[in-house]
Amino acid sequence: MKKYSTLFLAASVTFALAGCASTTGNTSTTATASPVPSVQQAVTPEVEMPMAVQNGKITLKQVMADPQWIGALPTDMGWSVDGSKIVFEREKQDSALSDVYIADINTPNEAVKAPLSDLHKYRFDERVVRNDGVIAFAFEDSVFIQFTNGKTVQLTRGGNSLSNLSFMTDGRLMALSGNRFVAINLETGTREELLSWEFADEPKAVEPAEDYIAQEQHTLIQYIALQRKNRLEKEDAEQVLAQSNVSVAPAPFYFDKSHRLAGISVSPAGNYAVVATTESKPNRDDSDIMPHYIQEDSRIAAKSVRQRVADAEPVNHELWLLNLKTGEKSALNYFSLPGYNDDVLASVKTENAKANGESYEVNRLPRPITLLQSWYWTKPSIRWHKNGEAVAVMLEAWDNKDRWIATVNLENKSLENQHRLHDDAWVNYRFNAFDWLNNSETLYFQSEHSGYAHLYLQTPGEKPVALTSGQYIVDDITLSPDDNYLYFKANIEHPGLYEIYRADLSDKSIETMTDLNGMTDYVLSPDGSQLVLSHSKVNKPAELYVKPAQEAVAAAQITQSTSDTFNALPWAVPKVVAIPSSHTDAPIYARVYLPENYDSKTSNKAVVFNHGAGYLQNAHLGWSGYFREYMFHSMLVQQGYVVLDMDYRASAGYGRDWRTAIYRQMGTPEVQDLRDGVNWLVDNANVDRARIGTYGGSYGGFLTFMSMFTAPDLFAAGAALRPVTDWAHYNTPYTANILNTPDIDPIAYERSSPIYFAEGLQKPLLINAPMVDDNVFFHDTVRLVQRLIELEKENFETAIYPVEPHGFVQPSSWLDEYRRIYKLFEENL
Repeated sequence: MKKYSTLFLAASVTFALAGCASTTGNTSTTATASPVPSVQQAVTPEVEMPMAVQNGKITLKQVMADPQWIGALPTDMGWSVDGSKIVFEREKQDSALSDVYIADINTPNEAVKAPLSDLHKYRFDERVVRNDGVIAFAFEDSVFIQFTNGKTVQLTRGGNSLSNLSFMTDGRLMALSGNRFVAINLETGTREELLSWEFADEPKAVEPAEDYIAQEQHTLIQYIALQRKNRLEKEDAEQVLAQSNVSVAPAPFYFDKSHRLAGISVSPAGNYAVVATTESKPNRDDSDIMPHYIQEDSRIAAKSVRQRVADAEPVNHELWLLNLKTGEKSALNYFSLPGYNDDVLASVKTENAKANGESYEVNRLPRPITLLQSWYWTKPSIRWHKNGEAVAVMLEAWDNKDRWIATVNLENKSLENQHRLHDDAWVNYRFNAFDWLNNSETLYFQSEHSGYAHLYLQTPGEKPVALTSGQYIVDDITLSPDDNYLYFKANIEHPGLYEIYRADLSDKSIETMTDLNGMTDYVLSPDGSQLVLSHSKVNKPAELYVKPAQEAVAAAQITQSTSDTFNALPWAVPKVVAIPSSHTDAPIYARVYLPENYDSKTSNKAVVFNHGAGYLQNAHLGWSGYFREYMFHSMLVQQGYVVLDMDYRASAGYGRDWRTAIYRQMGTPEVQDLRDGVNWLVDNANVDRARIGTYGGSYGGFLTFMSMFTAPDLFAAGAALRPVTDWAHYNTPYTANILNTPDIDPIAYERSSPIYFAEGLQKPLLINAPMVDDNVFFHDTVRLVQRLIELEKENFETAIYPVEPHGFVQPSSWLDEYRRIYKLFEENL
């Protein structure tokens, strides 16, 4: 294991590539590196060569078949409840179901199927550990307790489910059950209700008189006065009994009946809770439906779908501190958060108002603020320290421009800001991990404020301390049980090469845990002693490895999963190149696939692939999530094509500035980068500029449209798959980050949506659209096709897929789609 200081780490990034992959050029690994000028100077990924390479022909029929033919690949790696066994899954042959496999840490190569009777020991839903080593875990409808002597007891089976498991400072198990938190003594079985809540008007024994005649009724009629007196006395007696006798559960906390729960967490000490509530309103309209034409009854089903960003309304969370001992409920306002009332969209609103012949005045009203809700975790962004005496919350502005980490002053009942992350574009929805160290009231968290996602420690009230720095991305954070290390995944040595590292919290140094050269993920064992790893090469799907966390030994491979058929085919090994950019100082990293027997003097045809998701990285040195596309590209290469796969601006892995280049102008920087890519192909791979096609799905389909519509000279033909045509119809969480919302920033939507540029189509265009797509609606394609018809365009065709969602499922659909794409290129390139 290599160990070096953070300072040296940041300085070493510029030359570390030479140690991780074979290369013949001075290829820098930073985002501001001097670009590589030619194919010969590109990075050739370290790959695993097939065991029995044959002169086989790669066919669409094979590539688009059910991917089970590739092999029984391991997925969902993890550890057993007791940490003694590695656990993973493999899909059953000719089935959509999977089997669970287990392997002893001492004999990791000897994996066996887990018996169904013991499955709860390996595929649990939750797992928490008490200070003395007692483990509580949940599986399906049950909760189990494993004691330190190895004995496992089933605590519940069915009934009211228990979730959000945690251990309290007094050793009891705390869990959420319906609308209440309960504490269970594992030694005696005693169950105590700690907290319950209702969204309703708080019941009162008597109500004040509403008007004059009611007041007179209370005064004149002795019967009414007596009934009111009796109810008051009964209420008082019940309160005295509750305070004096432990047999009475605490009264519920009442919240606005028009609200709902947005987040809740109870202190391990059982004395406080932090609750977030929000207005209860529909998140979709009755008209948000999608027809599904192929049904068992041969009728048409109307499927409910998400709301469009055009219909989105601001959301605000009200934050509360509950004193569970006294019953006091205190509002935690946001006034202490710096920028809570900044008019961060003033310039955007001014620009849009001016376009309408109007003016805009700055508004300093409080902004809607919520708990940060991430796609990467399920628990609310409320974190109690294990000692129960400190709590932190992560908050975000609904306008996506600010994220705060604040602690709660339990005595003053107020928020105290610890860290504000502001971004004039948008705060990244990734890289927001945060929590407390186990043994000290110290926060650790990720932040992108330096321009790259890095790791920080902070004692509340003091400045954050950076554990990592440099032009690379830190992700997937795990704290070791002993508080000595923070493990993470990062692309330190090259933007497309991800290894596992750990930060030593005692001396702030960084230690390299793996040197596998590709794409690596990990799961730390419960005791912190072992790492199970998933590692892939550019031409090889992920296999599992294992290594001790404390020893300087190489990771050992423990699975070998690909089929003989897969291993025998001559898969392409693309080079990773750094293409000069005409618009930034940073290069555009890309995979370039060269045809067999490549001759730089031969005039070549080429295909440019546009990856989906927008914020995704595909020019890396591991197995791509776009594995069918990778295999299709290998087939094209075998037939003499050059293929280019670019991480255009907006792609992940290259820092904040690369990510936010598309703010309010989606489709502009990316097309500029595609032009640089085309120029590079012409200059460095002897590609004929008139014989270049492009294709991509989802965001890649959108980008195909934008290039074909706004830069018609760029490509000879294009295929847009499951494409976005009008961003106002896409979802709110993704789109509002980049384009704000249509009611505030229509300029950004009209500047970024292909449907406004359809008149620019000049070259052949294929549109492939799944009809059961609840991500990018089929409606997107329908509206664009109608627009093309009205524009009297002749050179487009549309293929529809009646049973397919956004990600195709049927091999026949995949095959049909790619036959059409291949035919488009063969006929036009």
